[in-house]
Amino acid sequence: MRVYKTSGQGLDRIDRRILDLLQQNGRLTMTELADAVGLTVTPCIERVRRLERERIITGYHARVAPQALDAGLLVFVEISMSSKSERTFDDFRREILGIPQVLECHLVSGDFDYMVKARIKEISQYRNLLGNILLRLPGVTQTKSCVVMEEVKETLFIPAQK
Repeated sequence: MRVYKTSGQGLDRIDRRILDLLQQNGRLTMTELADAVGLTVTPCIERVRRLERERIITGYHARVAPQALDAGLLVFVEISMSSKSERTFDDFRREILGIPQVLECHLVSGDFDYMVKARIKEISQYRNLLGNILLRLPGVTQTKSCVVMEEVKETLFIPAQK
């Protein structure tokens, strides 16, 4: 069984500084990171390994320009389900995980059930994504879409400093 740490209560000032710095640049060397937080290399490495082991740090990623991969069009889709049963939600979850254009999918409260974030090349591909894929998912009865005209801010950075 994996234990996921869900609160930052056990994080001290140095842990939080490490998290901020690694979110800004995951390619920092341990020497650079240690210097930036005021530690020697060995204790810094031990802290990073603990943060990884406790699943506070969940991975390191390259940010890729969507346009370089023909995925410059960003859309958000609100999805309403026919039923609120666990089986309906499970069937939907299982299917949505296999759709490569879907970057994020969140079960939400409010007037609809799921919020989907997807990237595609152009509007004609969106028509296919909506009509031939999303609307055919188990339990889906209605969708409402928003096509992004300008991306003002997009970040994965979560401030760790209090």
